[in-house]
Amino acid sequence: MIINQGNLANLFIGYKAAFNNGFDGVKPSYTRIATVVPSTTKSEKYAWLGQAPRIREWLGDRVVTNISAHDYSIANKSFESTIAVDRDDIEDDSFGVYAPLMTELGRSIAVFPDELVFGILSRGFTETCYDKQPMFSANHPVTNEKGKEVAVSNMQAGASAPWFLLDTSRALKPVIFQNRRKFDFIAKTDPKTSDEVFNTKQFIYGTDGRCNVGFGFWQMAFGSKAALTKENFRAARTAMMNMTGDNGRPLGLTPNLLVVGTSNSDAARDIILAERLPNGATNTDRNLVEIFQTPWLA
Repeated sequence: MIINQGNLANLFIGYKAAFNNGFDGVKPSYTRIATVVPSTTKSEKYAWLGQAPRIREWLGDRVVTNISAHDYSIANKSFESTIAVDRDDIEDDSFGVYAPLMTELGRSIAVFPDELVFGILSRGFTETCYDKQPMFSANHPVTNEKGKEVAVSNMQAGASAPWFLLDTSRALKPVIFQNRRKFDFIAKTDPKTSDEVFNTKQFIYGTDGRCNVGFGFWQMAFGSKAALTKENFRAARTAMMNMTGDNGRPLGLTPNLLVVGTSNSDAARDIILAERLPNGATNTDRNLVEIFQTPWLA
């Protein structure tokens, strides 16, 4: 191929089509557990986390709820991936061998939110949420019906592969995916202005964007590193359904999603999908929640 602006433009069109095919060929799963929040600044502050609205009988004047101000913010990060195509390969009409790489680049961008969202979920035993406790902690501070602060747990300790029970039915899900700038396919290929082309005879193609993830309400998620057994599943589900907010107000949570990695997938199916227990009795836990298996859990 002759290196000129017209041929380079056509090459870019072909590579971008391959990138788009890879991007469109994957259906990411992060929205199952994450609320997507658009961002317009360097970071977004979620000071209102920790106070869910409630309805009360209207007697006399309205009672204005003072939202507890929490210093919880999510700072956007920049991410990129870049591929270099050698000038000799373009001149020798070997540029087609790079098309699968461009397709894979598009695919990697499509699943990148999954990697971020499920990754932070698995790190929730150490990374903090709005109350400055780890997302999954035995010491979340909550006031009881008498106004006294008590510690509430949304975790099970252990040394097994982590699994998570979530209520994803609310407007704000357990994880927040903050999107500042979407990823796009770009190129730096002008032989007259590109230092890479001049110095290293490399035509550069890549993508970049800005985003990040954080935690929503910890009450809507229960994390466990204990073995995934029927007893531990039931204990986690009961703990979530009995969860209360400040002043002892029931939250009315109903866990609907069991998130597991590969190592817990068989145990999850035995608990949730089997019609009968090993002793022949009816499995009363059958279909209580949906199983969601992901490869992104650590």
